[in-house]
Amino acid sequence: MLKNDLILRAARGEDTERTPVWLMRQAGRILPEYRALRARLSGFKELVETPDLAAEVTIQPIDALDVDAAIIFSDILVVPEAMGLTYEMVEARGPLFPETIKTAHDVERMRIADPEEHLGYVLEAIRVTKRALNGRVPLIGFAGAPWTILAYMVEGHGSKTFSKARRMLYAEPELAHALLRKITATTIAYLKAQVEAGANIIQVFDSWAGILPPAHYQEFSTRYIAEICAAMPADIPVTVFAKGAFWAVEEFAQLPCRTIGLDWNQDPRAVRPLVSDKTLQGNLDPCALYGSPEQVRAATIAMLDRFGPQRHIANLGHGVYPDTNPDNVKVFINTVKEYSATLRA
Repeated sequence: MLKNDLILRAARGEDTERTPVWLMRQAGRILPEYRALRARLSGFKELVETPDLAAEVTIQPIDALDVDAAIIFSDILVVPEAMGLTYEMVEARGPLFPETIKTAHDVERMRIADPEEHLGYVLEAIRVTKRALNGRVPLIGFAGAPWTILAYMVEGHGSKTFSKARRMLYAEPELAHALLRKITATTIAYLKAQVEAGANIIQVFDSWAGILPPAHYQEFSTRYIAEICAAMPADIPVTVFAKGAFWAVEEFAQLPCRTIGLDWNQDPRAVRPLVSDKTLQGNLDPCALYGSPEQVRAATIAMLDRFGPQRHIANLGHGVYPDTNPDNVKVFINTVKEYSATLRA
């Protein structure tokens, strides 16, 4: 039994006494507790792949920030690794794949991963976290959207253009679809296993949605996200967050998801009429947290006014930046709690 189920009720469209709040990337570098733990380890992957440590980091923002949900500490790139494509996390540079997908043979040798066999460390981290949380707040599980995972598997690293990955969509669309089908099958099995391990809500991150033209996004991303959403248990709310895909809102309205995440460039007043039966999540500009406490409070109130008092989960429009002052994060969280309660009075 959950002591705080605000985010679940908001996702289901039920009235809540205030707006629930959490932050993308809340478990991480903004917290000194995280930095202290991370400094003792060989690298990011050791932390992700050690269930007790991943659980500890997952719970840190619940203690330090008093947010309304935990999100399991992991990475979207565990999926390609589980499929057979190993990645490295290079300090100050980000992810790097020593090998990439170039040919049909490369796609053929990628397996549809077995969650317990190839991603068991994430599932165990979820189980450990659930026991430690003891019902304090819901736990969010997640995975990357298939297009975003393909982008890394083909490009091999982060990129401003992902031109190699996008070239495949034009030059070899069937090869792209073959890879996307394997990623989707792996992701569905993985997310179902997260739910079985204890995740209460699921988020699908399409981090590189915005670099595709709308027609390509519909063909190479939305259709696969729809498959993932449809495959989730009916009682598990699913959130879709597609950064930069402001033009896809009407497509998302047709998805079998409960919540749509908005980045900071989207105006919820324009989005709401298009998705009246779904909850919206977001969308304060992460850079707003660099302001003074008074500025953070004012920006947060303005955001809440744009969303209105119901069917909203407060968050940033992307992940919190690592050099953000945790005190300003607390101002954001406390303002959401206090001001949103007054909107319902």
